[in-house]
Amino acid sequence: MTMTIENPRSKTPAKKRTNWEKWGWIYMRVSGVLLVVLIFGHLFSNLMVGDGISAIDFGFVGGKLASPFWQVWDLLLLWLALIHGANGMRTIVNDYVSRPGLAKGLKVALFLSAALLILLGTLVVLTFDPCPAGAPADLVASFCANL
Repeated sequence: MTMTIENPRSKTPAKKRTNWEKWGWIYMRVSGVLLVVLIFGHLFSNLMVGDGISAIDFGFVGGKLASPFWQVWDLLLLWLALIHGANGMRTIVNDYVSRPGLAKGLKVALFLSAALLILLGTLVVLTFDPCPAGAPADLVASFCANL
């Protein structure tokens, strides 16, 4: 019985495919570094600046979410954290779930839950009204006009 091994440097070009595992690995490293910066910036601005944790109330959150800077900051934090976490859970499913049907179902559930949370979180950040009508003046942000 003879077996022929083709020349690895043959002239037939190999079909180029995207290596999704490599890009997932790179995403985890880059998003992890960005998340550390975003999380510590978030904690510093909420806990160390001003009156600390005692100042966090609806008015504080309303004031932060009225600023485009903090909207972008919170959206980056939301998107990166949810995609990072879902990708990590996908990796765990790939490593530990041996039944293909169950693995596919779990990955679909992960994708759908991450997509739903990203959608809802984005809607909250972008449509948040820091000056709701009829709210007591002591609970809303200081920049709100008298309601």
